[in-house]
Amino acid sequence: MLIFDMDGTLIDSNGVWREVDIAFLKKRGFPYTKEYYQGVAHTIFPKAAVFTKAYCNLQESTEEIMAEWMEMAGDAYATRVPVKPGVRAYLEQCRQKGERMIVLTSAVPEHCRSALTHLHLMPYFETIFFAHDLGLDKKDPDIFLLAAKECGVKPEECTLFDDSLDACRGAKAAGMHAIGVYDPYFDVSEVEMRKLCDRYIHSFTELVEA
Repeated sequence: MLIFDMDGTLIDSNGVWREVDIAFLKKRGFPYTKEYYQGVAHTIFPKAAVFTKAYCNLQESTEEIMAEWMEMAGDAYATRVPVKPGVRAYLEQCRQKGERMIVLTSAVPEHCRSALTHLHLMPYFETIFFAHDLGLDKKDPDIFLLAAKECGVKPEECTLFDDSLDACRGAKAAGMHAIGVYDPYFDVSEVEMRKLCDRYIHSFTELVEA
């Protein structure tokens, strides 16, 4: 079974959140730092809000912080974010071969469904697992074990495609295969990704058969 991350893997959306983070922090007089990026990147919305509230010592509730982020992201997921190169062709190739495919994402469910619907990718996947709903980060091997169990497959029968080093590390710890996917916003992890993953790709076009 093939497991796909969404942000930065299937769709080119990481820039949306970088813009939101920079604007959110600037409004409150804080710079966008590596420490902040590491605190909110590739984690679920509620945990990112808890981190942000503490990092900036904000009076707003985590619910208010998340609501502001949702408003700032606007309709980007429903109208603007593009599919990454080679993704559609590779998904079609896998479907023709009868591969089972699911999405496992840290994205907000509303954003995920909007993007996959807008880009006509939803039919390729039999189900979507939301880290947001499960209350688990993708660095936790348990989320991958849960997905495998729910789908009735063994971890070793699964391959994760993800742009996150932590997610790939979590999948490998769960006994799965992992293919690292390049994204310009997280290219600092490329060297480590190449060491950890079974394969590393710069584009899904590399996997599309002629």
